This record gives sequence, structure tokens and C-alpha cells, in this order.
Amino acid sequence: MAKKLNSILLVDDDNDCNFFHERLIKKMEYAEHVYIVNNGREAIDFLKSKVNGKHPHPDIIFLDINMPIMNGWEFIEEYQKLQDNQKAKVMLIMLTTSLNPDDLEHAKQYKDIKGYKNKYLDKESMSEILKEFFSEEVS
Repeated sequence: MAKKLNSILLVDDDNDCNFFHERLIKKMEYAEHVYIVNNGREAIDFLKSKVNGKHPHPDIIFLDINMPIMNGWEFIEEYQKLQDNQKAKVMLIMLTTSLNPDDLEHAKQYKDIKGYKNKYLDKESMSEILKEFFSEEVS
């Protein structure tokens, strides 16, 4: 691989899923950093935070729909209010255990949502996502 993404943010309350996705990303060497938060509120706080005067600005966010405290849909509403330098650089992918057609239609209403995938992601689906949206960064 020529170049890694800087960072990927996983937003999911399922620790097993986070462990699996983090391991997959690291094994495939697609990102320098993988950040994990357990709900939408933690994700918003993370995106608003600053380290050395800069927001984390992940390249991609993988977002679960069903979470406590702030679910994926509530996160999207708050995410849209963020400044551009606080959002993901390129995209946000919704993840779910059920490909409910109503959720898919709901996701299509948001310009920030670039994909809707069933979890767990595997090597093939992760490669497809990264090649589609980051073809110049990742080979």
C-alpha cells in the first residue's frame, strides 16, 4: 500500500464489533490511527475536541445506528451543525446489523452519509469503500 489514511473513527456501542473493525483496519494497514467511541455524544465531543489546536478530522467515520445516549440518527443531526473542520474529511458510512429498507431510505436524505453497510465489515467491503472514496490515498 502506498499511503495510509490518517485516521478512522469507529462509533459503536458494540465492543466486539469495534475490536473486530479496529483489528481489520490495522491488519490491512489502511490507517495510521483508529479511534473508538461508544455513542454519538462521545463522537460529537471527540470531533469538537482539539489536540495542539487542531480538531481530529478523521478521514472516515463508521457509524452504528442503534446506540444508547445518542443514536446514529441523532448524531447525524448534531454532526450537520459542526463546522467543516470538525467533520470527517471525506465521508461517513452508516453501519447496522439489519439492512432495514426504511433506514436505508432515511440515510439517503443526508448528504454527509456516503454509504450504508451491514456490519461486520470484511476485507472485501472495507477495500471497496476505501478504493471508491480514497483511491488516490490508498492503493
